[in-house]
Amino acid sequence: MSEATARDIDLLATLRPEAREAPESGIVEVMSYGMTRPGLIPLWAGEGDLPTPDFICDAATRSLAAGETFYTWQRGLPELRQALADYHARLYRRDFDPERFFITGSGMHAIQIAMRMVAGTGDEVLVPMPAWPNAAAGVGLTGAVPVEVPMTFSDNGWQLDLERLEAACGPKTRAIFINSPSNPTGWTLDHDGLTAVLEIARRKGLWLIADEVYHRFHYDGGVAPSFHDVATDEDRILYVNTFSKNWAMTGWRIGWIEAPPALGDTIENLIQYSTSGVAVFMQRAALAGLTRGNEFVDYQVARARRGRDIVCDALAGTGRVRFARPEGAFYLFFSIDGQPDVAKLGLRLVDEANIGLAPGTAFGDAGKGFMRLCFARGEDSLNEAAARLVDWLKRTA
Repeated sequence: MSEATARDIDLLATLRPEAREAPESGIVEVMSYGMTRPGLIPLWAGEGDLPTPDFICDAATRSLAAGETFYTWQRGLPELRQALADYHARLYRRDFDPERFFITGSGMHAIQIAMRMVAGTGDEVLVPMPAWPNAAAGVGLTGAVPVEVPMTFSDNGWQLDLERLEAACGPKTRAIFINSPSNPTGWTLDHDGLTAVLEIARRKGLWLIADEVYHRFHYDGGVAPSFHDVATDEDRILYVNTFSKNWAMTGWRIGWIEAPPALGDTIENLIQYSTSGVAVFMQRAALAGLTRGNEFVDYQVARARRGRDIVCDALAGTGRVRFARPEGAFYLFFSIDGQPDVAKLGLRLVDEANIGLAPGTAFGDAGKGFMRLCFARGEDSLNEAAARLVDWLKRTA
């Protein structure tokens, strides 16, 4: 061992274990490997290929030109919080108090704040898997332990075993993290399932962290079933969400938490001590999205539905791919016969098919043997990607 290597190891040893042991992303590994490949079709990340609409960007530009470059309300602009209340009232057909909404510096920031409020060193948070890796990592960064609750996959699609979920609750359990519609599987809890999960949380005295980021991307019509449909305002639920997906604002890094108003001072403090608030021009952009962006969201959802059909129909015809047609979100999670090592498969597909997919191992042990494909793209791009993958399957039969 060199002197420099030994010194680096000593430095790392002085860090907190929750920081030092934060898992590396399997998605980033494939992206770094294939990012500069000419002509590669990137379907690995959780975003579409449309830029933020002009009417949203223009709102930010006007804000900057008006000199709105100072500190602002830590909880968020009052008019944006009111717009979120109005937006939810339209979706769920009942009144919402704007005091329930708090603006954060991304959906991930919302998740981290939620985790820090309900869990810490020695605690446990249940996470149904496969799941977006940042959820479990967000638990670990608080010092708590993410407890994976494996979902089952069959000809009937992905299912959450409610008995297994309740059995995983122990004396250290503080919360259950539920992402529905799901990244990466597209699985979506129906109203009976939502009610059952809520009843478990009530019986056990647990918090629910409800990640409903993909609530508009639902392919059975209308908004996806939500805990808003079955819960009361007094239930222990922290909703985490983002402007990234619906309004094509992934690079803006702005999201929100919905929580009981009694938690307002606590959430405000956590925002103050982490980011000191979200820039006003970004909030003006988000406000434009909420108040003027419904047609754009509908367009994105219809586009994603077409994308789902393109890739599902193409891969189903090969006879070598197994998947459940996603009910929501904008990902296809599939397995390929004879290809169990998906970490290596992701790299191979970059080299041999010039397409970028995320390995299922990035989404927990329950994702072994699967690949994730993001279909939030234009038809031409997806038709070409599907043709490349089908051709690769034929060549490797």
